[in-house]
Amino acid sequence: MKITFPHMGNMDIVLKALLSELGHEVITPPPITKKTLSLGVQYSPEFACLPLKVNIGNFIEAVEKGADTVIMAGGIGPCRFGYYNQVQREILKDMGVQLNMVVLEPPDQHIGELLKRLRLITGSNSWWKLIKAIRFSYEKCLALDAIEKEASRLRCRELQRGDVDKVYRQGRKAIDQARSVKEVRKKQEEYIQAMQALPLDWHKKVVKIGMVGEIYTLLEPTASGYMEKHLGYLGAEVDRSLYLSEWVNEHLFKGLLSVKGHKETRKLAKPYLSCVVGGHGQESIGGAIEYAHKGFDGVIQVGPLTCMPEIVAQSIMPLIEKDYGLPVLTIYTDEQTGEAGLITRLEAFIDMLERKKLAIRQIDI
Repeated sequence: MKITFPHMGNMDIVLKALLSELGHEVITPPPITKKTLSLGVQYSPEFACLPLKVNIGNFIEAVEKGADTVIMAGGIGPCRFGYYNQVQREILKDMGVQLNMVVLEPPDQHIGELLKRLRLITGSNSWWKLIKAIRFSYEKCLALDAIEKEASRLRCRELQRGDVDKVYRQGRKAIDQARSVKEVRKKQEEYIQAMQALPLDWHKKVVKIGMVGEIYTLLEPTASGYMEKHLGYLGAEVDRSLYLSEWVNEHLFKGLLSVKGHKETRKLAKPYLSCVVGGHGQESIGGAIEYAHKGFDGVIQVGPLTCMPEIVAQSIMPLIEKDYGLPVLTIYTDEQTGEAGLITRLEAFIDMLERKKLAIRQIDI
């Protein structure tokens, strides 16, 4: 099998590690570009959300490189993500593209269900080898999240624009090339220290912004118009409510590992949204409240245009703003989203947060 997968943030490195350890030939799709999006938009239904369109573009470009099998996550609940694999399969079939699909859906009860599904790609490998491969790839996932978090924290303090991103890209590459768990952990530490050793303005007064929303637009920079990076360049320290390692542990490993989950986040959301609306609608509400408790200056909710769970959450955000005095900006993205317009909106939001902070300081004096 020549296996590929859709891009979503750093997931390509994690899946490449897992599949390579199991002896498969891996075809990583080319990085997401305008061509990727154009291909996805051309063959997807107009009303489909942005992640489906980008995924289709990824698959077409991967097939051009020789891929014959795709592995992707499945979903449950009201979100359309649960139907993605069926819709994408039909789209590719209509195009005459031959691609086998292996869908890893969250287990209903026990992690054993996931291992059983993984058997479809493990072939004759032993269970022990599979577990070792999962452990190795998950260590990469943790390390990538750690350096990404640090980059989002420090970007707003760099004296030379681009320094943090340069080290982050080097760290990403080093973790990708690491060949053992020990080496992965060493690279994580090495590149976090390298970021902290850059010329940084630790006395700079910055605003702190939490990002909540739909998983794909949170994790995949191209889907949010590189929002995290722009916020950093505009002087905001950024934290996300969701990272890949957390999602994998919570949904695929059923919370088996001691990695931050979102159980408490959903509890916080219950007074405002007591039922599951699919996707990360509840987590968006609970995440905004968590950021209010942590003293963040504002929250940005991001999602793909027409995302039902985020639309439900958006309708509740005014109550969160009122009850917690926390400004919330909601941004939806699609193939029409322009970078200049996005930066203007972020700039205006940060300006408003800075003025609010200044007014509070003056009242305190």
